[in-house]
Amino acid sequence: MNSLWPVRPGLVALVCLLALGPLLGGGACAPADSLDKKPLVGFITNGIASFWVIAAKGAEDAAKEYDVEVEVLMPPDGTAADQRRMAQDLLARGADGIAITPLDPTNQLGFLNEIARSTHLITHDSDAPDSERQVYIGMDNYEAGRMCGRLVKAAMSDGGSVILFVGRVGQLNADLRRQGVIDELMDRSMDNTRRDPVDATIEGQRFTVLDTRVDQFDFARAKAQAEDALVRYPDVDGMIGLFVYNPVQILEAVREAGKLDQIAIVGFDEDEVVLQAIEDGDVAGTVVQNPYRYGYESVRVLAALVRGDRSVIPESRFIDIPARSITRDNVEAFRAELNELVGE
Repeated sequence: MNSLWPVRPGLVALVCLLALGPLLGGGACAPADSLDKKPLVGFITNGIASFWVIAAKGAEDAAKEYDVEVEVLMPPDGTAADQRRMAQDLLARGADGIAITPLDPTNQLGFLNEIARSTHLITHDSDAPDSERQVYIGMDNYEAGRMCGRLVKAAMSDGGSVILFVGRVGQLNADLRRQGVIDELMDRSMDNTRRDPVDATIEGQRFTVLDTRVDQFDFARAKAQAEDALVRYPDVDGMIGLFVYNPVQILEAVREAGKLDQIAIVGFDEDEVVLQAIEDGDVAGTVVQNPYRYGYESVRVLAALVRGDRSVIPESRFIDIPARSITRDNVEAFRAELNELVGE
C-alpha cells in the first residue's frame, strides 16, 4: 500500500512546495527559485480512520484560508516507522512545519526532537509533552475518559462488569482515556498520572473492569477481540471502545451474537455507524472530539509560525478543543452539525 492514503479525490493537495521566503525560526532556507511558492506543512495522523477524513477536511479548509499547501499523511500500518518515513520525506522536501499525533511519545522522543530542530513541530490528538514541540492541539484525554465513564454509569445504573477495547497502550491519549474511564467507574479522585496495569482485573463497589483488549490499530483484530471477549465473558454487562473504530467492531460482534439488548455499548468519536446506532438505541453514547478543528487549528497555527507570528502559542502550550458527550438526546443535532462541517 502506498504511504499516502487517498482520503478523497480533491480533498487534500498532495503536492510538494518549498518555502515562501526564508523560514522563520527553524529549518533550512528555501532556494532562490522557490520564493514565490506557498509554504508547505504536513499533517501526520496515527493511522487510517473515518476520524482522520474529517480532520483532513479541516486541514484543507485552513490551508485555503491561510494560504499554505497542506499534505495529509495517514500511516497505512499505523506504526511509528511509518510516521518517521513520512516526516523524513517532508523534511527532505523542505516542509515548513509538521503537525503529528505521536504513536509512542517515549520511544519517539529523539525523532520528534529531530523534527523540532529542523522545522516547526506541533502535536495534535495525542501529545508528547517531553518533546520540543511548540504546542499541543486537542482535548484533555483524561477528562474525556471520565466523561466516557459517566456515560457508562448512566447506561448501567445498577453497575456491572465491563471490558475496555483500545488500539494501543503507550500512546498517551489512549492511556489517559483508559485511566479516565477506570477512575470514573471506581469513583476515584482526579489523578491523570495514575496507571492501572493493562492485564489487571479492577474491582470497585459497583463496577468491575474485567479486561483491556488491545488490537494495535488492526480493525479485523479489533472485531476478533470483541468476539473472543463475548465468549470468554458471557455475562459481561458493558463494552467500551476507546478508538474511533472500536465501538463499530464491538457493535458488529454484539449484534452477531444476538446480545444487543443485554450489553451496554459506549464509545469514542463520531463514526457514522455509531451515530446511527445511538439514534437506533443500540449504542448508549459516545464521547466525541472535534477532528475538523484538529486539522484546521493545526494548519492555522503552523501557517502563523512559518510567518513569524508566535502569538498563536498560548502560555500553557495547549490549545484545548473540549470533548462532548453524544447520546440519543442530541445525536440528531450533532449529525447535522457534522454534515455541515464536511459539506455533506
